[in-house]
Amino acid sequence: MLTRDTSTDVLVTEDHGAVRVLRLNRPAKLNALNTELTAALLAALRAADADGAVRAVVLTGTGRAFCAGADLTEFKDLTPDDQTAVVRRAELTMRSQMLPQQLTKPVISAVRGHAMGGGAGLAIGCDMMVAASDTKLGYPELRHSLVPAVVMTGLQRHFGRKFAFELISTGRILSAAELAERGIANRVVEPGAEVEAALEIAAGWAEVNADAMIAAKALFYRVADLPFEEAMRTGADVNAIMRGFRP
Repeated sequence: MLTRDTSTDVLVTEDHGAVRVLRLNRPAKLNALNTELTAALLAALRAADADGAVRAVVLTGTGRAFCAGADLTEFKDLTPDDQTAVVRRAELTMRSQMLPQQLTKPVISAVRGHAMGGGAGLAIGCDMMVAASDTKLGYPELRHSLVPAVVMTGLQRHFGRKFAFELISTGRILSAAELAERGIANRVVEPGAEVEAALEIAAGWAEVNADAMIAAKALFYRVADLPFEEAMRTGADVNAIMRGFRP
């Protein structure tokens, strides 16, 4: 049940019990990420993580697309003549790509239509992903004489080096079916059913002991970058701590 709506112009926030839904809200621009929307998304993710009543987050888009990537109309002002603005925007973009995995609470993307460039990075950067069958995900930056720079790290880690290079160098677009085959999309549903499916998964997360979920998510991403033995020892440390999570 929807219990709260704190919408802004570019981002809609809804609470469905203990699950917070964040909707990118620039449908006329296919939810392209300008500075205002990127800053609003960062603030909303941080607010969700800080809210004790929120146990899980769904990230989606308003209208027929998840997110078309960066809003290229802003790029005319991001030139070497204003290097401060260039650096500030790059930092904002980087933080938006990193934050879903850094939150203590699990985040699931509910994707339909286009998820391109930075939008693709947001979609795959969440802990899980539900894709509508009309989803089209890709990295077309080189076609616009741009480099998919900030999304490169997540792209390699999710797809592997050879296939990731194919995606960035050819601009190949992936369907929902291929995303599922490659283990990127956890579920594929009919268009319009993606948020409901994501809410179902997120509601299940919300029923889990909150401290256990926080520890599990933190450990999941921490061990991914550790050598094998160190990763195992880190898991053993959390194994000892988790005994206190049970009532």
